[in-house]
Amino acid sequence: MENRIDKVNYYLDIAKAVASRSTCLRKKIGCVIVNHDEIIATGYSGAPRGRANCIDLGFCSKKKFFPDVRHAGYDACRSVHAEQNAMISAKRKDMMGATLYLVSYRTDTKEYDEGANSCQMCRKMIINSGIEQVIVRDDDQHYRVIQVKEWVQHDDLLEGKIEY
Repeated sequence: MENRIDKVNYYLDIAKAVASRSTCLRKKIGCVIVNHDEIIATGYSGAPRGRANCIDLGFCSKKKFFPDVRHAGYDACRSVHAEQNAMISAKRKDMMGATLYLVSYRTDTKEYDEGANSCQMCRKMIINSGIEQVIVRDDDQHYRVIQVKEWVQHDDLLEGKIEY
């Protein structure tokens, strides 16, 4: 009898395939929103429809304007985040109680982005969307499960835990 992949890694594998469409020069990020074992929406990071992507321009605007900043300068980034693209493609009633599967890997090494997580803006949108949990891939077999209610109860902005 052949082993079947578990459901979490199945959806994370789909999110990784979605990430391959990402147009960021530094990271490939993709996500899948699932509710009641049904895919509701997918999203990857990329410039808004009709605008030039970083892969087309040949440079990262965020890196150009904020070269030494990791968790800030998002206004200089050309991309709509993967989570945002998925959520704007879904109906809120379909996201109530859902799970968002998130995969991020570096374009230079093809390795998973260590400690990947949703940014503060995406967290706020995820909270308001009704999504209950976020599952983030750490490697091909391991992942972290984040309960969205933890983001509500432990507000990083108020607790001074934001890195710049």
